[in-house]
Amino acid sequence: MRRSLVLTDETARHPFRASLPPHVCALAADDLEPHVPWRERIYADVRGFAQAYCACFVAVAVFIS
Repeated sequence: MRRSLVLTDETARHPFRASLPPHVCALAADDLEPHVPWRERIYADVRGFAQAYCACFVAVAVFIS
């Protein structure tokens, strides 16, 4: 029976994930998250910024009037 000298995964970057067995963390993050084209991500960021800007503008306008 072979045992590794290091029982934790140093690349996990979290104590709980480091304590998990290697076969549990074998899935890569790319397999878990769907690939989103960069244009859709940028569109979502611009849309979120525009919504926040408009909400703040409306709130200030209502406060002033």
